[in-house]
Amino acid sequence: MEASRRDVFGLPGYLTFWTAETVSEFGTYVTTLALQVLVVITLSGTATDVGLVNASRWLPYLLFGLILGALVDRRRRKPVMVTTDLGRALLLGAIPALWAVGWLSLPVLMVFMALFGVLTLLNDAASQSFLPRLVPKASLLAANARLDQGGAVAQTSGPVLAGALVTALSAPVAVLVDAATYLFSALAVSRIKVSEPPPSDEAQPRNLGREIREGLAWVYRHRMLAPLAISTHGWFLFNSMLVTVFVPFVLLELNLTPFELGMVMASAGVTGLLGAMVSTRIGTLWGAGWAIIACRALMPVAWAVIACAPLAGTHGGVIALLALGQALYGLGMGAQNANEMGYRQAVTPDALQGRMNTTMRSINRAMIVVGAPLGGVLADSIGYRPTLWIAVAGFVLATGYLAASPARQARHGDGFTSA
Repeated sequence: MEASRRDVFGLPGYLTFWTAETVSEFGTYVTTLALQVLVVITLSGTATDVGLVNASRWLPYLLFGLILGALVDRRRRKPVMVTTDLGRALLLGAIPALWAVGWLSLPVLMVFMALFGVLTLLNDAASQSFLPRLVPKASLLAANARLDQGGAVAQTSGPVLAGALVTALSAPVAVLVDAATYLFSALAVSRIKVSEPPPSDEAQPRNLGREIREGLAWVYRHRMLAPLAISTHGWFLFNSMLVTVFVPFVLLELNLTPFELGMVMASAGVTGLLGAMVSTRIGTLWGAGWAIIACRALMPVAWAVIACAPLAGTHGGVIALLALGQALYGLGMGAQNANEMGYRQAVTPDALQGRMNTTMRSINRAMIVVGAPLGGVLADSIGYRPTLWIAVAGFVLATGYLAASPARQARHGDGFTSA
């Protein structure tokens, strides 16, 4: 097992897969900041508008997640990944074109983000189900940790570059960077050589409803996955409120520039890399359950620090406090994700990977559809700080529920002998 962990980059196809994921993740962080600045500054939107645009991106998970997850399990995963990467590149490339001719508006942007969400849903289901075909179960924790390390580097540099691009060229133009990364990802994935047998006997009759129920039953009847899923749903609800409020809070109330915002957000990437580097060790020592719980317990602390940023403080002091909060947040995210994903993939049979992933992700993203607009409406009605504190309290509740559940006993070896 130790050898496979050390040699994960030597596994056939993994390095190419890691490169494709890391490059597209880099572009995602550019677009995440650029789109929110585009709404707030370019289109003169409010916190509610930011929430609606965020929600439109994840609405397809709520509407189509379970169906598309079952359909992905019927297909080879590599062609799905390549096709959806190309589609996302085209959609993002159209945003600056529409802006240049004066046709970009909030409704148009929401439609584009909804279409983008459909493609991302398909790609996520295929990508997360593809990894267990590239690496053995004993290497899944290490493989996910390496992906998180690459993502943390992207998180460090992406927002800084986005802030610079937005300042120098405008937010719509900055989105082109992400379009280019998806083109690169499509090319890289297309070159991976992997054996992908048909998911099942094509001669057998298919029942989509039954397949969806099988995915739901696997997640919500599983002793460990069920509480993990429910706690994660709550986490996504409150995290979406925080993320929605954060950008207008920083730009409008604290009066930071887009570049300063990018610098603050980049601090999460620096510590996210550190977290990803230690994720394998803490997962092995503490077990997957307690590693996830400990990391999530750090996140309400991080956002409490951000909520305490003073209006009357020195400019440098405010930036330092926000950066500290983002750093704690990134540390928890970086150390937690590999443990959660590695455990989920290891205990799930290959035939259910797509449905397991989209079942959990669909409800998670449904929480964003609710939480992002809710955070924006609350921020516009009762203020940014009260909304931040409400979401912080929600983080505490979600983490406490997980700590009290059987999932605290989850260990990475659980999946090595299961179906």
